[in-house]
Amino acid sequence: MGVRGTLSGALDRLEPPPRLVDWSLLAVVLAEAGTGLVSFTIGTPAGRPVFWLHRALGLAIVVLLGWKLARVRHRLTDRTLWRRSTALSVLALVAAVGTVSTGIVWVFGLDVRLSYWTLLSVHVGFGLALVPLVAAHAATRFRPPRRVDFEGRRTAIRYGILLIAGAVVYRLQQGANRLLSTPGADRRFTGSQPREGEGNGAFPVTSWVADDPDPIDRADYRLSVTGLVADPREFAADDLERVGGDETSALLDCTSGWYTVQEWGGVRVGDLLAAAGGVAGDDPAYVRFVSVTGYRWTLPIAEAEDALLATRVGGDRLSHGHGAPARLVAPGRRGFQWVKWVTRVEVRAERDPAQWVVTLVSGFD
Repeated sequence: MGVRGTLSGALDRLEPPPRLVDWSLLAVVLAEAGTGLVSFTIGTPAGRPVFWLHRALGLAIVVLLGWKLARVRHRLTDRTLWRRSTALSVLALVAAVGTVSTGIVWVFGLDVRLSYWTLLSVHVGFGLALVPLVAAHAATRFRPPRRVDFEGRRTAIRYGILLIAGAVVYRLQQGANRLLSTPGADRRFTGSQPREGEGNGAFPVTSWVADDPDPIDRADYRLSVTGLVADPREFAADDLERVGGDETSALLDCTSGWYTVQEWGGVRVGDLLAAAGGVAGDDPAYVRFVSVTGYRWTLPIAEAEDALLATRVGGDRLSHGHGAPARLVAPGRRGFQWVKWVTRVEVRAERDPAQWVVTLVSGFD
């Protein structure tokens, strides 16, 4: 029979019932989208298991897609069998192949830019498109799974093997990167590539979604510190330089796929609040940082007080693209949470759930 036949037979024995394959594919795609989006908010090694799971599920998609294609390939190759839903199936297949292939290429270190988009951004785009396409495809052939599809130890063993195999392949890929010294060998656990150097020119200028304000005139700039503080006040750009003088080395990990370690200079947020009379009122618990674009992010007050409102990087005054006159530096947070062009610092008693909506719409007219 040969190795190929043996392997094919083993895969056939592992294949779940067709109905379960279809629903498993939808479930895994949703899980991949969920873990991918959650990973954007993780900047510390404690969140590493989310990235492991995301990559292991990627292998599960490959296997499930292989089982699916083996069963329906005759419908795709025989034009007489095409139906209206076939076009949807083809689109879902293209999105799935695009998602998996760009993910594989990315983890091995290749970064090809497509216009303004990094390969990681293209991967995310394919993944987000895949969710509604797979859901719509499932709806066209809706057949709910039966209890018998889940019965027996064989089903649990099948899916256990898929996850274990995914974890093993992920570890082998890391080893291959190190052995071959590929560009992927020096990535962080988040998948981000290093950017070396000091100052504004050492790392790319990126903005979340559509934020692209005109440069802010330092002479006109005012930073308002309001909310639950004893003496709300405004600070000019030069005032921040006088109140500040703090420095910290912090790692900025951008969700577009790069990271850099820089020396940031500015004013510690706790000192800024003290200059406004200190926190006051009932249960101050959060600090919200608001950009000139309306973009904003909120940190727990203990974390916020130790954060930095930076006016310099690598000894240079911040450039406009990097958030001048002042940007938030929040160690352990991902780059999209380091608010640029900060014009308001607000002490609040409650969290700001609407900030997630703002991240998607700020900057659009």
